[in-house]
Amino acid sequence: MSVAFRRESDDEHLEPKFERPIPPGPNLVTARGLAQLSARVAEVEALIATLQDEEALKAARRDLRYWSTRLATAQVMPAPAGDVVEFGSTVTLVHSGRERTITLVGDDEADPAAGLLAFSAPLARAIMGAEAGEYVDFGGKAEAVEIVTIT
Repeated sequence: MSVAFRRESDDEHLEPKFERPIPPGPNLVTARGLAQLSARVAEVEALIATLQDEEALKAARRDLRYWSTRLATAQVMPAPAGDVVEFGSTVTLVHSGRERTITLVGDDEADPAAGLLAFSAPLARAIMGAEAGEYVDFGGKAEAVEIVTIT
């Protein structure tokens, strides 16, 4: 039968459901980040036990696969020494005339509004390895960021 005479089902027009993308690179986490991953897995597992709706159940299972993978691949990093900017460091810096304090954390625990910046973010990559008092290039500008303190 010709395709022209075939009735298309509604399912053919639905958006495909893809797995949640895993950020590239290593899954570095702080001890706090590991605890958050464990809590997230437990939270989604508890949610799955209560769901009846098939679509909601599929979405929750997709989330569980993501969080379980992130938990299984997590690499807890040691506490930073504090002399240079590294994963886990809390850094006070001046950028564009504004002082701000950020902590470099894993991708899943990042919350820029709360001062938690993913180690894979451009600003984090630019300041890695810098020392207090040092100026680093960022955004195509020389000496755009001043590192004030590192803890």
